[in-house]
Amino acid sequence: MTFPLYIDPGTGSALFSILIGAAATIYFLFRALVLKFKFGFPGSRASFSGKSYAFKYVIYNEGKQYWDLFKPVVEEFEINKVELRYLTSAPDDPVFETEWTYIKPEFIGEGNKAFAYLNFLSAEIVLMTTPGLDVYQLKRSKTVKHYSHVNHGPTDVTTYRLFGLDYFDSVLLTGDYQGADIRFLEKLRGLPEKKLVTVGCSYLDVYSQKIKQIPPENEHVFTVLVSPSWGPSALLSRYGEKLLDPLASSSWRVIIRPHPQSKKSERPMLERLQTKYKDCGNFTWDFERENIYSLSKADIMISDFSGIIFDYMFLRDKPVLYANHDFDIRPYDADDIDHELWQFKILKQAGIELRENDFSGITKIIESAKDSESLANARKEARETAWQYQGEAGKRTFNFMTGITE
Repeated sequence: MTFPLYIDPGTGSALFSILIGAAATIYFLFRALVLKFKFGFPGSRASFSGKSYAFKYVIYNEGKQYWDLFKPVVEEFEINKVELRYLTSAPDDPVFETEWTYIKPEFIGEGNKAFAYLNFLSAEIVLMTTPGLDVYQLKRSKTVKHYSHVNHGPTDVTTYRLFGLDYFDSVLLTGDYQGADIRFLEKLRGLPEKKLVTVGCSYLDVYSQKIKQIPPENEHVFTVLVSPSWGPSALLSRYGEKLLDPLASSSWRVIIRPHPQSKKSERPMLERLQTKYKDCGNFTWDFERENIYSLSKADIMISDFSGIIFDYMFLRDKPVLYANHDFDIRPYDADDIDHELWQFKILKQAGIELRENDFSGITKIIESAKDSESLANARKEARETAWQYQGEAGKRTFNFMTGITE
């Protein structure tokens, strides 16, 4: 007896997605192999002759949230009439909104499809924010001469997952202080020294100009910005209603800006909180790509160990309440460092610590959290330490990329 083959719609959809993904991966692998035939296979002398690379300068952008980080660099290539290959995993990357002469943008797919392309790339230098080179799926191509990592922000570089920066040839820093921990890990792990260059923070350069152009509100209401990181130790995941209930009963405007990763990894938690507070008139949820609009409205921020704390401190120069004393450093490079992270050390000086037993009285804490000279001085010191060469990051990164290949 034979039985008809039946595949339920959910399984069929999953199988279809797998087939589409496999087909796309094969397509990008085929394209990469064509480049190999054209420009030389790994290990051949020709592949490192200086004229045999498919591309000279390459930027890889893993997501459109990093466009403001790369934008000043891309513009420098265009201004200086130097061709740049801009590879992106965002089909709606803002790079496609401009007509360029010297910038050659290309969408190379997401996830494994992008890695299949990158793992066979031929280029003199590749600049990326993506950590974990040669650790996970992203491998060093034998026909890439130099891999450079540009930091996501002005915080500690050891907050990447283990071995995040180990196999890059260079790292571009926002402040000199970040280099000491990289050198420490190199000695600890027996790694060759990378080239470390402080260029500043390009996305803060962009934000500092954008935020000046935002018109002030006609009738400003005192605003509290809740902007945490994501994960089990983060503010919304760990405390949720315990923190938000007292704010819901206040007379202030409260903007809640979850970390972008929360929408992907913590959707049930967010949906639960949005449903609970859907009738709360003073709550606003912000899921915009750029954070500067919320930053520009906020009079005070509540966060945890998120890097947005420093965006707010450096761009707005206003008080921050933080709760990060339970941050688990074990999965990160920071676990191998023999001292306290700079960002946690500076928060003790420039921020106001918030503990769980403070939540019930948080309105009084916020009311009394007036700025002080010591907090302001600590913020100034942090900004000068972690955001060097303000306004120059794009030009300095361009100079590094074009200089390293000479």
